[in-house]
Amino acid sequence: MAQTGIFIGGGGEGYGDPQELLLRYGNRHGLIAGATGTGKTITMQIMAEAFSRAGVPVFLTDIKGDVSGMAAAGEPREAFAARAATIGLSDIDYAAMPVTFWDLFGEMGHPVRATVAEMGPLLLSRIMELTEAQEGAVNIAFRISDEQGWPILDIADLRAILQFLAENRKEISAQYGNVTTSTIGAIQRRLLVLENQGAASFFGEPALDIRDLMQLDGAQGRVNILHAAKLMTTPRLYATFMLWLLSELFEELPEVGDADKPKLVFFFDEAHLLFNRAPRALVEKVEQVARLIRSKGVGVYFVTQNPDDVPETILSQLGNRVQHALRAFTARDQQALRRAAQTYRSNPRFETEVAIREVGVGEAVTSFLEHKGVPGVVERTLIRPPSSVMGPCEDAVRRQVMANSPMAGKYDRAVDRDSAHEMLARRAQEAAQEAEGFEDRTAQEDEATERYSRARRYQPPGRMAERVETGSSRARRLGSRKTTTQTPTRSRSSRSDSVLETFGKSMARSLGTGAGRALSRGVLGTLFRGR
Repeated sequence: MAQTGIFIGGGGEGYGDPQELLLRYGNRHGLIAGATGTGKTITMQIMAEAFSRAGVPVFLTDIKGDVSGMAAAGEPREAFAARAATIGLSDIDYAAMPVTFWDLFGEMGHPVRATVAEMGPLLLSRIMELTEAQEGAVNIAFRISDEQGWPILDIADLRAILQFLAENRKEISAQYGNVTTSTIGAIQRRLLVLENQGAASFFGEPALDIRDLMQLDGAQGRVNILHAAKLMTTPRLYATFMLWLLSELFEELPEVGDADKPKLVFFFDEAHLLFNRAPRALVEKVEQVARLIRSKGVGVYFVTQNPDDVPETILSQLGNRVQHALRAFTARDQQALRRAAQTYRSNPRFETEVAIREVGVGEAVTSFLEHKGVPGVVERTLIRPPSSVMGPCEDAVRRQVMANSPMAGKYDRAVDRDSAHEMLARRAQEAAQEAEGFEDRTAQEDEATERYSRARRYQPPGRMAERVETGSSRARRLGSRKTTTQTPTRSRSSRSDSVLETFGKSMARSLGTGAGRALSRGVLGTLFRGR
């Protein structure tokens, strides 16, 4: 008989019935919330294990490095055995999960890359916190990239396109709207900050193939763990990457309708980073993805400290909920606690607000979708123990897992193929060579003109002898030449004029041919680039 649900936990005296998440509603999204140290990470771990055993691939983030223990089998503990007996779990079944490690920086897992074009102008502007005018310039850069066939794959490509915009801003502004040097300069500075935060290693190829996150290992789904300890130091990059990943899943996966189980489950830890100071347009984008991606068979589970971290429009889409303890130390905390309690279907046996405040570590207030997608009655639940190691795995285990991974060698080496940066560099080089050729032709023509001028100024050797003759003999010779040399003088002048006329015609013909057109392009290109 096919598995229909995954066991989350149960309870003994004072607790409710065993809690199970139905697989057919696993794509209805969920929420794991609670204060620091109340057990959110372990809940995410046991849910990921259960989905994997049900044949559902999982993607989750390892913020503190303590989820990597899923790659190793857990060891029996007396406390675990007592918890299992209390909640009616017959066998913890200690085992390692089929894990694939990922890392945006390629240090603790296989590199994860995306092209700038895949990220798109909206998310890119979001990560750089650009103004409306600056975002408009980025959109123009992407449009020109599409029209000219200049792929934007990495930061160098984007920087080259932006430089092109700055150099040709007058012509581009006339067609697409005003582009100023100050706007381009501001974007370039933001891009430099992003590059210094490590984005240069993220943007590029080979880009991540979404299908590699949805692989099976026999009957189990692979657990994809993104090492995010370093990534968390740049929360903008983290939030944008996660949203890009969701968007890619939404765009690439086909519609599946109502399925027996999800095709992929996605855990978004520290979800509040996505919504901090997020513009309304971006929140609407997340809401759209959360609402529609479930039809693609993808379940999204937000993990955060307080339900208030998630906008109400998105919170209303989360049907499966695990609420760990909330600490109400301030008036604001008390209001958040009250609002959290009001989102659950009440249980007459206890006050939900009191339960959320009083549950201990490893306990939670839970509600999962039941038949026909109806929210279940809220229950106090003891979360089951995990089957794998709680905490980080050893470095030797990580290296062995990476070496035996089906992704080994596929993404490890970056590829820098022909794109906007190289294409624009060649264009500039060709223009420089063309200008150099024009200068060479000009120099040759100047030299020919100078030779012609020297030929006109040249005096025959016989004339030099006249300078040393006596005055009387010189006078006689000059007197005798008044009648004999007039015709030859006119003949030489006529021949010289003919040479000049021939050179002028040759120059005119060259301007009318390809050489002339190249000359014109060289001049115009120089002026165009100089603007």
